[in-house]
Amino acid sequence: MTVRFPDEPGFQGRFAPVRLEGEIRGVEVTQGDIPASLRGTYYRVGADPAWPPFVERDFYFNADGMVAMFRFENGHCDFRSRYVRTPRFAAEREARRSLFGAYRNPFTDDPSVAGLSRGLANTNVYWHGGRLLASKEDSAPIQVDPDTLETIGEFTWEGELSSQTATAHPKIDPRDGSLVFFGYMAKGEATRDIAYYEADAAGRIVHEAWFEAPYSSMVHDWAVTENFVIFPIIPLTASLDRLKAGGPLYVWDGSEDVYLGVVPRRGSEVRWYRGTNRFASHIMNAYDDGRYIHIDTPVGEKSAFPWFPDIAGAPFDPEKASAQLTRWTIDTSASPDLGDGTTAFEQRRLTDCSGEFPRTDDRWATRGYRFGVINLTDVPGERPDDGLPGFRWLGQIDPVSGVMKTRFAGRNSTVQEAIFVPPAGTGTANGEGYVMQLVDRHETGTTDLLVLDAQRIDEPPVATLRIPIRMPGGLHGNWVTDEQLAQRVG
Repeated sequence: MTVRFPDEPGFQGRFAPVRLEGEIRGVEVTQGDIPASLRGTYYRVGADPAWPPFVERDFYFNADGMVAMFRFENGHCDFRSRYVRTPRFAAEREARRSLFGAYRNPFTDDPSVAGLSRGLANTNVYWHGGRLLASKEDSAPIQVDPDTLETIGEFTWEGELSSQTATAHPKIDPRDGSLVFFGYMAKGEATRDIAYYEADAAGRIVHEAWFEAPYSSMVHDWAVTENFVIFPIIPLTASLDRLKAGGPLYVWDGSEDVYLGVVPRRGSEVRWYRGTNRFASHIMNAYDDGRYIHIDTPVGEKSAFPWFPDIAGAPFDPEKASAQLTRWTIDTSASPDLGDGTTAFEQRRLTDCSGEFPRTDDRWATRGYRFGVINLTDVPGERPDDGLPGFRWLGQIDPVSGVMKTRFAGRNSTVQEAIFVPPAGTGTANGEGYVMQLVDRHETGTTDLLVLDAQRIDEPPVATLRIPIRMPGGLHGNWVTDEQLAQRVG
């Protein structure tokens, strides 16, 4: 069978599949120098389809996970990329074609793969308990060798994971190294079930609690503070009947409210806070003072995902989908006042720039902080003359003062998610260290990795590294220190 990808925008041009596994010993440095003190590995994962889809209107989220690593040591950087050998990837590789159908719809699969895990491990890759785990929120994570990127196999916390799913956005509590995570649609597609877990620093599950959301929806990210976990129920609603009829799992429902489910850390009782219809996806950070919970997240009027339709058939509206960094505040001592046992929460915008993919200095995760970075699609007073859509700037913000610095990617260039990298040693302040970010250069079909001073992102990079190919569009990644890698298991 001829391998040919669709002549559609999502599979052509700068979105064309890369499908290349490889390695580079000694990545080229085109500007500056790599600090000799920078020792560790930046792992990231993207969605890169290995085979053309056999369903119409396929999209980015429904593609195989390609993990890449940048290992820094003694002023050098080595690169490696490799597909995650999920059961799905292995079956399609053997068949030399796609066997799985529409996004999260098992009713559209080839009968030969009935019952096989549909997980793609394409959303995040993180380190915990001495293991490198590639994840997607519809399945258990896949353990990957941190040196070779060879797939080790599915990881279910020694069989203790009772949920069918595990989030791609777990949080690590910097106080004790515990992993705080959950599974939504925990009993199968479109169920309202959510399972909340905590695992100790060694990777042993020490807490589990179950409850039901007000309605079934995408719960892509969540918030964790020192004393609470918060589950945002956003109206990208799910329906099993729609799936069985061949429709999409998710649609945007403008009639549904937003609910924030608050559970005490290692507790089991949920209390719901309600707000008007709106959209949010990723969390920059969250913290509490014992009474008030503050959650910083980009918020828009409607869904930012054009491939999930509106329940009323309305066309995608990019202006209403644009999101601005916003603070949600919950008063946990307030009594229910909305007539159904729920309580309202407050909202305050932190910036007028539209953006997404917020990150923070994870040493300050779960508590008050002064540093965050975010990809931006617009900056007031700046308009690139190339007309290229997408994330064009990196922003660095102090959420207390509101002061923001921005960095433009350049003509015909877009940015991928940025991460914070702490400096060697201890005792540095919040946001002191480096920021790493991939920048796609569309004229040359290459990708640069920028190493930036985290406090001076608007100044020239500390170092610019050139990858001689275009990297697949990434979703999320994380930095792993040499000390952490030395504690690997499995």
